[in-house]
Amino acid sequence: MNHAWKLSALCAAIVFGPAAMAQQAAAPAAAPAAAPAAAPAATPAAAPAPAWKQGMAEGQASSPLHPFAPHMTGRAASELPIDKLKVPAGFKVEVWAEGVPEARSLALGDKGTVFVSNRNLSNVYAIVDKDGKREVKTLFKGMNSPNGVVFDKGTLYVAERHRITRYDNIESQLDSPPQAVVVVDNLDPHKQPGHFWKYLAMGPDGKLYFNIGSPQNITMPTYMEAVIMRVDPKTGVLENYAQGVRNSVGMAFHPKTKQLWFTEHARDWIGDDMPSDELNVVSKQGEHFGFPYCFQGDFLDPQYGKNRSCADFTKPKLNLGAHVAPLGMRFYTGKMFPATYANNVFIAQHGSWNRTTKQGYNVVRVTMDGKGNAKSEPFLEGFMTDEKADPPMWGRPADVLQMADGSLLVSDDYNGIIYRVSYKK
Repeated sequence: MNHAWKLSALCAAIVFGPAAMAQQAAAPAAAPAAAPAAAPAATPAAAPAPAWKQGMAEGQASSPLHPFAPHMTGRAASELPIDKLKVPAGFKVEVWAEGVPEARSLALGDKGTVFVSNRNLSNVYAIVDKDGKREVKTLFKGMNSPNGVVFDKGTLYVAERHRITRYDNIESQLDSPPQAVVVVDNLDPHKQPGHFWKYLAMGPDGKLYFNIGSPQNITMPTYMEAVIMRVDPKTGVLENYAQGVRNSVGMAFHPKTKQLWFTEHARDWIGDDMPSDELNVVSKQGEHFGFPYCFQGDFLDPQYGKNRSCADFTKPKLNLGAHVAPLGMRFYTGKMFPATYANNVFIAQHGSWNRTTKQGYNVVRVTMDGKGNAKSEPFLEGFMTDEKADPPMWGRPADVLQMADGSLLVSDDYNGIIYRVSYKK
């Protein structure tokens, strides 16, 4: 079965009108009019390459590597090898909910509602417990890539590709949700072909933080591209918070330092092992994290890195590996897991496509030593079946969410399933 990524939605086809008819030569007055010459058939211009192919080096046009499309209608858990999933000793992983097509970002309401977003589809879901069973409600339909969701003080915020909206007192109105109140609009004025989906996080300052990615694999971004922005939901005032961020699809604030940490995808088409995806920390507003000049803290881009120095940019907190595609992340502040897990980072790694031998497709745990040095280790594995196959996996982690009891939810957008990881001594 071919799972090649359908990216027509990310690249607008360029269509040219018919060619002008050839001018007819004027015939002499005494002679009969000559038949007009047949105009050559117009040759339609080829559509531009999709955003994920941009930046290929010479000789890579025939590469068989390609992104993987999710199962848009989802798959039943009974069809999947759930028993292949592995977690550390003492932990347990199980299916928490299914039937959530392309389940992406997760947010937790005060009353226990779990909100789930889409990226390629157009819905936002609400999952509730009813009569001892888990019920999936379609909360909103027809939205424009509503990838970002965050809940704060009774209000649900949703980030579409072009705007952020709010829905107050949402948990009391799940069956008849209120009309959208626009927080900020016009976030995608040029309809950029790639990396337009947004991840939302609520900051300790009461402002919403979100990404706007690079429109291409590798390009010189504008002021409103390859950035992390923040907006005051009360006033709608926008600020650039961090620059040089190619594409972040996960961010969270450290429980103690209150600094913003975020995952970042490096560029494609350099090689199997270069450059590394990153985990970054913002120490102060206005920092530049390197894109498009420098990657992984020490690798200058072949095109844009000329006459630049990686020393001019903020270095990663941790290099996670090439093309592992880190998405959602959370700091663990619960009480269920062992004490050694306090303030550790969990990152959902979506998995590689731009690599001959695939890697990622797991959830990793990031720990810090007393000097602030970070390292990662596998936490939830078993989604990858054959690192050389096409596709190499049966599931793809997209986001993580800590529940009130301290357990951890993991969304799988490839199958439309949400897993629960718990711990018992």
